[in-house]
Amino acid sequence: MTDMNTNNKGEFDPAAMDNLNTDENIAGSSPLGEVNEQEEEMEKLKAEIQEQKDKYLRLFAEFDNFRKRSARENLELRQTAGKEVIISLLDVLDDCDRAEKQLQTTENLAQIREGVQLVFSKLRSVLQGKGLKAMNSINTDFDVETQEAITEIPVPDPQKGKVIDEVQKGYYLNDKIIRHAKVVVGK
Repeated sequence: MTDMNTNNKGEFDPAAMDNLNTDENIAGSSPLGEVNEQEEEMEKLKAEIQEQKDKYLRLFAEFDNFRKRSARENLELRQTAGKEVIISLLDVLDDCDRAEKQLQTTENLAQIREGVQLVFSKLRSVLQGKGLKAMNSINTDFDVETQEAITEIPVPDPQKGKVIDEVQKGYYLNDKIIRHAKVVVGK
């Protein structure tokens, strides 16, 4: 077998060296400048991928922090939601304490009645100031959306289907029903 760099006699032939790796599609035959450009582009792409990965991780971390902060604020809000109402009712509670002391020392029924009425009116005004509104049910047509029928009683014709009595008042809070009225309906 003859070597590619030798002639038929087995002697070294320098002309045979020119035929080596002359096909530019063969690996290792590309010019050195092209290899460097490819490596630079590969490095650029790797850097860009790393930058995008960093952005993604930062964005994910920000979102996770936002989610945790929102959950913490929501929990805190639920725990203190009634704080404003409770604080406004403390004055009414103080009035109740004073009325209780008066009940123990006063025999005058008119004064007791007047004091209790003042406490009740103050309580109603505080709750109305917070958006509470009582439903008017008596002598109105029965409405299944706002009222709950406890019982029906026989009545004359003009009052059939109307609310005769209110067992428990219904309430709105900022025009949204928070408790349905429990009523007696005429049949």
